[in-house]
Amino acid sequence: VQLQAFGGGLVQAGGSLTLSCVVSGRTSRDFHMGWFRQAPGKEREFVAFINRGGSSTSYADSAKGRFTISRDNAKNTLYLQMNSLKPDDTAVYHCASKTILWGGYNYWGQGTLVTVSS
Repeated sequence: VQLQAFGGGLVQAGGSLTLSCVVSGRTSRDFHMGWFRQAPGKEREFVAFINRGGSSTSYADSAKGRFTISRDNAKNTLYLQMNSLKPDDTAVYHCASKTILWGGYNYWGQGTLVTVSS
């Protein structure tokens, strides 16, 4: 299984960006999925989660009201719509997948860099 994230880039504060993560090697329907991020000099942190069927989501407090996680299992693709971006959102964003809801993430993407300028 491979996860490949796309869509990062440079954006001004207040702007928007949508990240995509394509799952290959297995259907994305098999996985619950999440987005994580790691800022320079900081530990990786959870951003958002979506269950296998897309009916349940959860967010870190920092993402609530600004970010939306979604998925299109027909396209084997996970998304993260990010609005009202802040400089503190600057990080490498990784997608991850797991087969067991309460288990750890089994597969990780390579990450895509999001830079928010002030």
